[in-house]
Amino acid sequence: MNRLFQMLLCLLGLVGPSLAQNDGAILRRIQERGKLICGVNTVLPGFGTQNDAGDYIGFDTDICRAVAAAILGDANAIIFRPLTGAERPTALSSGEVDMISRNTTWTLSRDTEWGATFGPTTFYDGQGIMVMVDFGVSSIDKLTEESITICANAGSTTELNITDLIESTGAAWTLNTFPDTDAGMDAYQAGACDAITSDLSALISRKATSADPAAHVILPGAISKEPLGPVSPQNDANFADIIRWVVWGLLTAEEFGIDSMNIGDFMDTDDAGIGRLLGLGDNVAGDYLGINDQFMVDVITQLGNYGEIFDRNLGPDTIFGLERGFNDLWMNGGLMYAAPFR
Repeated sequence: MNRLFQMLLCLLGLVGPSLAQNDGAILRRIQERGKLICGVNTVLPGFGTQNDAGDYIGFDTDICRAVAAAILGDANAIIFRPLTGAERPTALSSGEVDMISRNTTWTLSRDTEWGATFGPTTFYDGQGIMVMVDFGVSSIDKLTEESITICANAGSTTELNITDLIESTGAAWTLNTFPDTDAGMDAYQAGACDAITSDLSALISRKATSADPAAHVILPGAISKEPLGPVSPQNDANFADIIRWVVWGLLTAEEFGIDSMNIGDFMDTDDAGIGRLLGLGDNVAGDYLGINDQFMVDVITQLGNYGEIFDRNLGPDTIFGLERGFNDLWMNGGLMYAAPFR
């Protein structure tokens, strides 16, 4: 809905008070502050960590930057707030952060009890288990026959899923939980746990960055579905819409073949779909959301499209070497499918 038209409807009493009260508060706060505050992981290489210079890097942190670029025109107009898994709901509900982009699984209880709105899934994942090669098992089924101690993150879907597996199989496993992946991995590598469980992406990250990657094996298969994506407070539909359309804009740009290197070639396009995505000419895009019509030009120029963000942080040329898989575009057999800019 056009923002001016929406305001007129509010004045005429043609839309409910909740829309007028809740819509846009977070956007105004960000614009007044001049920075977006985004809750992130700092201990998961490839998704969220700090480099030697102290800069926040990773797939999830780039999603934060994309939202900052859309709202403020500057991907670096951002404050990163490190969060453990257990800290996420309080940080969101208290207003400590504007949004979270931190390997967070979309579930029914989180959607409701956290007072959260989940954006589109940015990474389709599943939970796996990693053991030392010397442990001598080749499958999760074989592992359930062993009496082991397994490490997991506390207050996470990881803990809940592995508990379900233990109960359903009757496995003689002892579960040790830790506040973050670093602590769990340290315990696992020190021999305090025989195995460690987390999202497969996290296990791949930890294996690749360990002192001896060849010493670990990620057992085949997944024990859960883990749709990961950004989260915002439920009481501001406008801000949730901004996150939603930024993510869909990243996917749509990749569909059109628009990236950070060639976007200049599309600024005088005659293609109506591209014109709507980039907010060119008389095309309205950002005005629906209360931001610049060419917000996706800023996002793509500074961050690239979805594929660029994936490849830069996780792709074949990184130490993680992840294939796109489910995270490829729908036209390539993946699950990534954006609503149309129209």
